[in-house]
Amino acid sequence: MTVVIDCNIFVMCLTSASPYHFIYQSLVNGEYQLAVTVDILLEYEEIIQRKYSDSTAKAFITLLNELPNVHYLHPHYQWQLITKDPDDNKYCDCAIAGQASYIITEDRHFDILKTIPFPSLSAIGIDRYLEILKSV
Repeated sequence: MTVVIDCNIFVMCLTSASPYHFIYQSLVNGEYQLAVTVDILLEYEEIIQRKYSDSTAKAFITLLNELPNVHYLHPHYQWQLITKDPDDNKYCDCAIAGQASYIITEDRHFDILKTIPFPSLSAIGIDRYLEILKSV
């Protein structure tokens, strides 16, 4: 299963004290494929620096660069599906380019995807994704 994960999800699951840490551990253990772009990585780094620390952000980005189940994509088309927060479109474009099963997010701007028939994208929340991972 290939997924695209919004930065807010990693912020919620990086610490081992989080009930969502299983998502991070599953990534490290290679239990799913993560699709990313340079823009997504830059956002991960910026937000994790702000929420945790420079060293945590650097370690996380280094880890992503080393994991064989993290795939770097270069979308050639910008679909511009989300108008309320155009910055979120990088996740949609990555999901389309990577043929991702899901975009994992808690951001309500992605709700618009339910009304767009093409291209078909599925955005699900962290609780639903945790259920999916634990059932596999």
